[in-house]
Amino acid sequence: MREWLKTYRLKHGFTQEETARLSKISRSYYTHIEQGNKTPTVEVAKNIANALEFNWVLFFESSCEEDA
Repeated sequence: MREWLKTYRLKHGFTQEETARLSKISRSYYTHIEQGNKTPTVEVAKNIANALEFNWVLFFESSCEEDA
């Protein structure tokens, strides 16, 4: 589980559906990313990061990967 990602989403008051729409991906794909079942492509990571206002490289840092 990527708790840090969920925290960013909730901080903005977004549902998974809203975050997915803003990130230009399906809700199911976003859910898999948030649950840690899938790692996003760089493009998708950037889209999510733009929507939730964080640095996209967080997806690829070892400390975040350990939480998954």
